[in-house]
Amino acid sequence: MSVAAAAASMGVSVVLIEKGAMGGDCLNYGCVPSKALIAAARAAHDMRRAERFGIHAKDVNIDFSAVMAHVQKTVAAIAPMDSQDRFAAMKVRVIRAKARFIAPDIVEAGAYCIRARRFVVATGSSPAVPNIPGLAEIGFFTNETIFSLAECPRHLVVLGGGPCGLELAQAFARLGAQVSLVEAGQILGREEEEFASLIASSLRREGIALHEQARVIGARKDGEGFALDLDGGATIGGTHLLVATGRRPNVADLGLEAAGIRFSAAGIEAGADLWTANRKVYALGDVIGGAGSTAGASYHAGLVLRATLFRLPARVVPHLVPRVVFTDPEFAATGLNEAQARQAGHRIRVLRWPFAENDRARAEVATPGHVKIVLAANGRILGAAIAGRGAAEMIGLWQLAIAKGFKIQTIARLVMPYPSFSDASKRVALGAFFAETARPRLRWLLGVLRKFG
Repeated sequence: MSVAAAAASMGVSVVLIEKGAMGGDCLNYGCVPSKALIAAARAAHDMRRAERFGIHAKDVNIDFSAVMAHVQKTVAAIAPMDSQDRFAAMKVRVIRAKARFIAPDIVEAGAYCIRARRFVVATGSSPAVPNIPGLAEIGFFTNETIFSLAECPRHLVVLGGGPCGLELAQAFARLGAQVSLVEAGQILGREEEEFASLIASSLRREGIALHEQARVIGARKDGEGFALDLDGGATIGGTHLLVATGRRPNVADLGLEAAGIRFSAAGIEAGADLWTANRKVYALGDVIGGAGSTAGASYHAGLVLRATLFRLPARVVPHLVPRVVFTDPEFAATGLNEAQARQAGHRIRVLRWPFAENDRARAEVATPGHVKIVLAANGRILGAAIAGRGAAEMIGLWQLAIAKGFKIQTIARLVMPYPSFSDASKRVALGAFFAETARPRLRWLLGVLRKFG
C-alpha cells in the first residue's frame, strides 16, 4: 500500500492486487487490534494500582465484550485509510483477487492479466504453527483469530516468547485471565539478556507463569480444556491456547517459478537492493524474511520508491529499523547491540542511565528500566536500547542519530523538555563526559582558566 499510494501520487500508473482484507495483517490482526487491547489492559492495570497515588478505586469491573468492541471500533476507525475506495480515489486500480505470475512479466489476477514494467511482491507472512502431535485436535488461536474471542479465557496458555506472545500474555492477564507462557528457549531470545530479564521479571510480578527452556512434545484434550506435555516430563493445562511461535513468509501459489524468482520456505531471495532474480520484480517486507514489523516493511517500501521513481541507489541496512516490544515496561532498540558491535570489530564504550534517576519516571512511579547506548571509540553512536515507559516514543531520536552518523556530543547538546522521559536520553549522553572531568589534564586546564576570572 505504501508503494502504491506514493507512486500514484506522482502520476505513475499503478495496479494493486489484494486477495484478502485491505490493510493486511497490521490493520486486521496485528498492530492495530493488539495495541487497542493493550491500551484497555493498561487502563485496568493502572486502576488497580491507583493507590500508589493516594487514589483508592473500587473493584475493577471488566466488561470483556466491551473491551473487544473497543478493539474492533479502533480497527474500523483506521480502516478507511487502507480502503479500496481511498486507493481508487488516488487513481490506483484495485483488483480484489488472488494473483500469480504466469510469465516473467505477466501476473494473472481473477479475470485480468497484467503486464507491467515493474512488480512489487509484498504478500507478508502468516502465523507459523509448530508440528506438535495432537495440536490440531485440541484447537488453538493465532493472532489472526484471538481477537474474535467473546469471553475472557479462564486460563490462557501462550506458546512462544517473542514480542507477540509477550504482549498478548500480559494484556490478557491484566484483563483477568490466568496466563501461562511456554518458550522453548528464552523469551526475547534475539535481544540482550539484561532487557529480556527485566521484562520477564515484570511479567512474573503480574502473576504470569513463565516456562522457559520448555519444549512442547505433545498436546491432548483434558476435560473441558487441554494439556501440553513438555520434554522434561511436566504438563501444563489450560482452557485456551494461543500459538505465537513466529511467522512464515507467504510464498505459496504465487507462480514464482514462472517468473524466475528464487525462493524457499524462508522467503523470496532478494538482495540488499530488494531486487529478486527477476530484474522486473522487487520483493519487500515479511515475504523476504527478516523485516519483522510494519516499520521494516515501510522502510523497504521507501527504498523501492527511491530506486524505481528516482533511479537513486537504495540498499537495506537492517539494523536501522527499530525493534519494539509493547509490553510494560516497553522495550525498543535500534542499531547494533553490544555483542554485535564487538563482533563487527569496533572498540566500544557502553553508557547506561536508569529511569530510577529520571524525575518524570519517579513522579509517575514508572522507574523500572534503563537506557543503554553503544558508542564507537570516536563517540559515534552505534546502537541504542531502551526498556521503560515510553521506550517506543524515545527510540526514534536514536534511530535518526545512527542513520545520520551522529556522535554522542550531538545528543548531549540537545535541550530536552523537563520533566520528561526523553530527558533520560540527554542524561545518558552526558554520561559520556562525566569521566572526562576527572582527568588531571582537564582539571589543570580548568584551574588555569579560573585564574583569568
